[in-house]
Amino acid sequence: MKKTVLGLLALVGVFTAKAQYKSEVKFNIANVIAIASIEAGYEYFMDDNQSIGLEVHINDRFSYVAETSSKKFDTNSILLNYNYYFSPEEKGSFFVYPFIKYRFGEHEDTREGKTNTDMDSFIMGLGVGYKWAWNDKFAIGPYVSIARNFSEKVNDRFMAIEPNAGVSVGYRF
Repeated sequence: MKKTVLGLLALVGVFTAKAQYKSEVKFNIANVIAIASIEAGYEYFMDDNQSIGLEVHINDRFSYVAETSSKKFDTNSILLNYNYYFSPEEKGSFFVYPFIKYRFGEHEDTREGKTNTDMDSFIMGLGVGYKWAWNDKFAIGPYVSIARNFSEKVNDRFMAIEPNAGVSVGYRF
């Protein structure tokens, strides 16, 4: 009986220790301020050092191209990523993430007549960042990424390579 109770307590302890957090909702505050783009996401932790994520980008611009009265973006995107954290047992950890992204919408340029660019495109890239976590609840961290755009129409108007950066603020549960 004593061994059974100790075994059950140990088993409960293992599952409790492993299940500190499983999910994170996050928001890129830097791009809201810099370019008025809303990037919100959800990250599911498969274990302590890896997760998969899904993000929705509203008013997603190509890189940091400025929007003016003659250049308007009407684009959104969905991004799927895999995150690998190098030292998850620490309060902070470097991470790397390959991702795929699908952007849809159009860009309108009225400087020399009206020109619309169909922004529907498939994008693949790689990013790196650092994330701090406090009390396994609040997370914040900067990241940068570089991606390749596979749409000829978009590449004719913009570069094929697209850099991005941000500061993610999240809540883990």
